[in-house]
Amino acid sequence: MRKVRIAFLHVAPIACDVDHNRRLIESALDLAAEQGADWVVTPELCIPGYLFQEIIGTDWILPQPDDWMRGFCRRVADHGVTVFLSHPERDADTNQLYNTVFVINSRGEIIGKHSKVKALQGAESWSTAGKVVEPIECDGVKVGILICADAYRNEVAQALKDKGAELLVSPVSWGPGRCGPDGEWERRTLDTGLPIMVCNRSGVEKDELDYSRAESVVAQNGERLMSAWSESSVVLSFNWDLENMTLLSEDFQRAYPTV
Repeated sequence: MRKVRIAFLHVAPIACDVDHNRRLIESALDLAAEQGADWVVTPELCIPGYLFQEIIGTDWILPQPDDWMRGFCRRVADHGVTVFLSHPERDADTNQLYNTVFVINSRGEIIGKHSKVKALQGAESWSTAGKVVEPIECDGVKVGILICADAYRNEVAQALKDKGAELLVSPVSWGPGRCGPDGEWERRTLDTGLPIMVCNRSGVEKDELDYSRAESVVAQNGERLMSAWSESSVVLSFNWDLENMTLLSEDFQRAYPTV
């Protein structure tokens, strides 16, 4: 058995308050490490919030790693954990913007990234669709990353499986309601035969998007093994066997970060 402790940073970012949200992620990372985390997953667009473009624009989005990212990588190294960090990035050559998840290893090195392939219109019109679909090796396991709508159908998940992915990690900003999740995560586990770890978020943005009951999920073989929601920021931790790909916890352990 190769046990890994995984922590979802199921946070409630404040839309457009980048500095506050960065402090929130730092605090939640510190707490996850205190709780024994080996892997830490953040939700989609946890730094700017989802509905940021009309208010703060995109000039603040820089090529990565920028100064904050470098400092965050040092923090990750201090804790000796692996982090799946959602953070927008700008391509220095083309000036195009991407909704990206960076994988930072326990030495604080960025070892890979995935840019959202199924970028939506409207609130996500600032972002360019990613074109590279490759699993990233973490602690000897090939991890496929699906950012929210990447998991809506099976194209991206199957491409990751075909390239050797053994586990799916999905940072999302996907609240309940008319367009809420409706079994997509469970179906991807049936399509690919891979377990999926879904880190969602909390909070309310502009009275338009209510994530207060959005669920973070662990699913396998078409079934939800665990799910949880919170009206405030919470760190949700659990144990997983990487060798046998089995859940070792009966429920999430909860801890509440402060800023």
